[in-house]
Amino acid sequence: MALGRAYSVALTGIDGQIVEVEADIGQGLPGVHLVGLPDTALQESRDRVRAAVANSGQSWPSAKVVLALSPATLPKVGSVYDLALAAAVLNGHGKVPADRLRSSVLLGELALDGRVRGIRGVLPAVMAARASGWPTAVVPQANLGEAGLVEGIEVLGVADLRELLGWLRGEVPLRAAEPAPAADAGAAPNLSEVVGQPAARWAVEVAAAGAHHLMLTGPPGVGKTMLAQRLPGLLPALEERAALEVTAIHSLAGALPPGQPLITLPPFIAPHHTSSVSALVGGGSGMARPGAVSKAHRGVLFLDECAELGTKVLEALRTPLEDGEVRLARRDGVARYPARFQLVLAANPCPCAPARDVDCICPPTVRRRYLGKLSGPLLDRVDLRVRMLAMRAGVLNAEVSEDTGAVRARVAVARAAATERWREFGWQTNAEVPGPALRQRFRPSRAVLTPLEEALRAGDLTARGADRTLRVAWTVADLAGHTVPTRTDVKAALGFRDRVVA
Repeated sequence: MALGRAYSVALTGIDGQIVEVEADIGQGLPGVHLVGLPDTALQESRDRVRAAVANSGQSWPSAKVVLALSPATLPKVGSVYDLALAAAVLNGHGKVPADRLRSSVLLGELALDGRVRGIRGVLPAVMAARASGWPTAVVPQANLGEAGLVEGIEVLGVADLRELLGWLRGEVPLRAAEPAPAADAGAAPNLSEVVGQPAARWAVEVAAAGAHHLMLTGPPGVGKTMLAQRLPGLLPALEERAALEVTAIHSLAGALPPGQPLITLPPFIAPHHTSSVSALVGGGSGMARPGAVSKAHRGVLFLDECAELGTKVLEALRTPLEDGEVRLARRDGVARYPARFQLVLAANPCPCAPARDVDCICPPTVRRRYLGKLSGPLLDRVDLRVRMLAMRAGVLNAEVSEDTGAVRARVAVARAAATERWREFGWQTNAEVPGPALRQRFRPSRAVLTPLEEALRAGDLTARGADRTLRVAWTVADLAGHTVPTRTDVKAALGFRDRVVA
């Protein structure tokens, strides 16, 4: 009896765990048995690995081969284990030594001819290996740039099984990771292209400065989508930790841009209004995959024609808006994905959506039902609500509006002020500050809060709405250069909630 070992990584959401792959070559009828809660893709790896080994010039054991993946109670998903399975079998068969296998994790899918294919989720897998103290990770050459983003662990790329076996025997070196190329921002949409709409432009600036959620309503063609698309250009570039988080999610989703292993700019995700709950928050059989809310982590989630979305889809947003993450329970376990994004909703006031309200042909019940899909609890979590009006004249002769660069500079100053104020508490933006902190330790004077008290007394605000209004007031104060919100700042923040959306 011979026993071989290799190591790989199992992912549950963006969290990883080291998996020990054992190959027992013993007496019995020739065959391959795989145990350790494998899914269908992993069950099929028996044939892939056997063919890859044979086509790489190695002999497969003419005996009973039992492959065990531990911990046995952890579901194993996908083809990431192929490379480790092949190495464990050949180690047990005496074809490769165990020296380097003891200190390396192997990640990659094998083709039948022995080539190593790229896989999803390499970045979080290598991050998990580093966190567990492993010194070396071997990944597909196609994923080398992505895996090389992780510091503190040696990352090597392999093109085929022959190359891996040569490295395990100490005969050939593997290619090491190189520094990732700088991200190309490209030609971002400019805010100067939006004509008019000063109130909506101001709301977008406030949203960018404080990381607040925003809703824009108005007839078609007034610039709702244009403003939403220009919001990411006002946001600062992602810090290193946030960039790795975002890249890890997109790696799991298989959505990394070609030739750009590291995402350094806030993502902009705009799912279609026919999207399902699973497409929005994540899902799928086996282990749940990240959805649009997670792909928009540290960026902007834009829901155009939000009134056309199903009620269940819209209500599924409430938990990630409050918690900043989603937890999806499926057959193979509970996946956790971060989902701290800025939500931008856009909607027409009614189904017919004429340029002038007086031309609307929708019955009152239809108008109420159209935006009625947006429940009170969901709208209560939207900090800024703006009604946009159609341009009557001057569209062709209007002067060029302020560009993105000028607005971004003001946003950067306001964000820097907020970061410095909340630094000791670990918050970066006003939207992250808990309500109790705003009402107690950082409570403005009674005179400043009078408009807020009156709105609460009149029933125009909920307690959650009051907290969110206070956060917006702090952002308006930061943009105005105030050290604390004034009464004018609070009234301006209330104005964003008092405006009707239908």
